[in-house]
Amino acid sequence: MALMEWILITNDDGVDSPALVPLVHAIGGLGRVEVVVPDQERSWIGKAVTRHRPVTTDRRERDGVAIMTTSGYPADCVQLAVHTLYPSPPRLVVSGINVGYNNGAGYIQSSGTVGAAMEALLADTPAVAFSAGSHSRPWDVWKRWVHTDEAAGMWNRLAGIAADIVGRLLAADPPPAVVNVNLPDDATTETVRTITTVAPVGYERLFRADGEGRFVHDFGGGLTSFGSLTGSDVEAAQRGEISITALRPLGTGAFTPDLAAALTRT
Repeated sequence: MALMEWILITNDDGVDSPALVPLVHAIGGLGRVEVVVPDQERSWIGKAVTRHRPVTTDRRERDGVAIMTTSGYPADCVQLAVHTLYPSPPRLVVSGINVGYNNGAGYIQSSGTVGAAMEALLADTPAVAFSAGSHSRPWDVWKRWVHTDEAAGMWNRLAGIAADIVGRLLAADPPPAVVNVNLPDDATTETVRTITTVAPVGYERLFRADGEGRFVHDFGGGLTSFGSLTGSDVEAAQRGEISITALRPLGTGAFTPDLAAALTRT
């Protein structure tokens, strides 16, 4: 990678995400990295962009990693990084690693992680979104465990796999516009990597009543299928495989056969 080229890392879980520092260290082996993330968790926000209030920035450090935080959403982070904060745009935007799978139509269209990658697309900048989940532990148990010291080894391992995939994307000419990758929490370098489609799924009830005329987010993680899961990202997750999906909004292309082979080779 040329000296003036760089990689942007962002997320929707914020500056305190347990995946952030491991991912920065892993991607840093590929070249210069800059980090711009929300100052707090901004999940389920899609590609929202702040309009009616100022977006502020600050500088933080975690474990020796320099981080710029914003008061905005993941898409704001990308918009600022690509157009305003740096003298040149990044070679690639890496979003994640998200706490929880972002597979299937419902999650992909709601995810701040994927939303950040979509914002990069609108700036003609390739992007890849990484998310992780468990196919063996209940969601409510897993989402607490990933923030413990015991989970540090998992995040380091998944970050290494993410860096390998990013390296292969950087070698593509050009890489696909938006790539969505979902990693099982027990994935290794030998785990099967599968090119998938987006599963036709939605989600169940999101809110419960909390007083008169008041409702709070209370999602149990269930999916509602309205079509076949064959060949989809959700099916790959159920099998414990790494799913790699080319998202093709605005008529952008899919993987070439050569790149599909390179991405799935273990």
